[in-house]
Amino acid sequence: MDMLTFSLDSDSSISLYEQLYFHIRQAIVDDTLKTGAKLPSKRKLCQFLDVSQTTVELAYAQLLAEGYIESVPRKGFYVLPQEELYVHRSDRKIEPIPLKKTYDFDLSPSQIDTTAFPFERWKRHMKQVIDETNHELLALGSVQGDFALRQEIATYLYHSRGVQCSPEQIVIGSGTEQLLPQILDLLSHATTYGIEDPGYPLTRQLFHQQSRSYVPIPVDENGVCVDELELHGVDALYVTPAHQFPTGNVLSVSRRQRLLNWALSNETYIIEDDYDSEFRYSGKPIPSLQSIDPNERVIYLSTFSKSLMPSLRIGYMVLPTPLINRYRERYLHFTCSVPRFEQHTLATFMASGDFEKHLNRMRKIYRRKLEIVLSNFRVYEPMIIVTGASAGLHVVLSVNASQSVKQLKQAAEDSNLFIRSMSDYQITNKMSSSQFLFGFAHLPEHTIPHIIERLMQAWGISGNTT
Repeated sequence: MDMLTFSLDSDSSISLYEQLYFHIRQAIVDDTLKTGAKLPSKRKLCQFLDVSQTTVELAYAQLLAEGYIESVPRKGFYVLPQEELYVHRSDRKIEPIPLKKTYDFDLSPSQIDTTAFPFERWKRHMKQVIDETNHELLALGSVQGDFALRQEIATYLYHSRGVQCSPEQIVIGSGTEQLLPQILDLLSHATTYGIEDPGYPLTRQLFHQQSRSYVPIPVDENGVCVDELELHGVDALYVTPAHQFPTGNVLSVSRRQRLLNWALSNETYIIEDDYDSEFRYSGKPIPSLQSIDPNERVIYLSTFSKSLMPSLRIGYMVLPTPLINRYRERYLHFTCSVPRFEQHTLATFMASGDFEKHLNRMRKIYRRKLEIVLSNFRVYEPMIIVTGASAGLHVVLSVNASQSVKQLKQAAEDSNLFIRSMSDYQITNKMSSSQFLFGFAHLPEHTIPHIIERLMQAWGISGNTT
């Protein structure tokens, strides 16, 4: 009994049975209690330690559950053999995440105006959804996302982008980061993809992570160069036709038709990322590629990151009929990654008309900011040429200066301004001109003239006085 002479503290915040369990477990691990050793009966041990029998029963029960001891009927409790645990000491340390440098103004193109979000309306719809009558939303829903939201998205896409699809073709997920890998999974692993150059860096990263082969396809003023697809043996294409990122160019009608014919003749698919399509400031909205495709060769992809908020993490894709059947077979046992309460909040937000009201309001706000941007850059022509201003949340600045792109970026940072260059989005680095992306969506209107003036001073560019 000496080997079980443990000191139990009744004043401790740890219960007595847990203290006893820890002591016995440590004795077994330390080999103080040898394999096969018999433990005292519950009655004897509780008398010896002056504790209740329940305390000993709970401690023994936990040791049994974890496999440290076994109970032999009519004989008692015995210590089970334990595998010796070897410890390897490593000098490796987890490196701290480097702090992101902050600037007075970040001109990156990925930001939105968070001050104009309709919090009260969103809260009203969320309160409507989070209600005891919606207890079924606590259970798992469809892998494709709840039908209510898919129906609203189908209606919205038809009226705003001309996309013709049924709710059954829509798959909801937590953004491009989740949906694009699923698309790649539905297509052959041997597929060679064409991606725009310059283009969205996340796309390249996802192709790398999924071990998919890709070829950079150049982009000019008419969009992606379709002729290059055959030259490089491309099997499928990822493209942003309505507002190419980052150039802002629109894929011309003739290239759209040739691209669709190419997909049909090669029996392959086009992945159309229709990001940023909600915000067009001149002319009629550019129809989606999917809307003019009669042969179901386009996979349509988009999110609510720019139209509502990036943190919502809701995106969606429209799959052609052959692929939706393949999706259901492959992802039969998966669940949708977007919480159902958020799905239904967005569905009611759209059904009520509040989403359309919000978009109309944001178009006015962004158009007004764009006009301020254009008018303030106009005095710096021809040293600064602005393009890509027909849509989206950024413009492209072509800088006619003697400094290199690297020197111009550093000069901006020295003035506490962060700005992305076109070269940041290039794969092949064939572009020789100095071009930068000026994101304006998140900037307060009254600060825009000051920011532009500071940027021009940093670059040593003077405005026209005439």
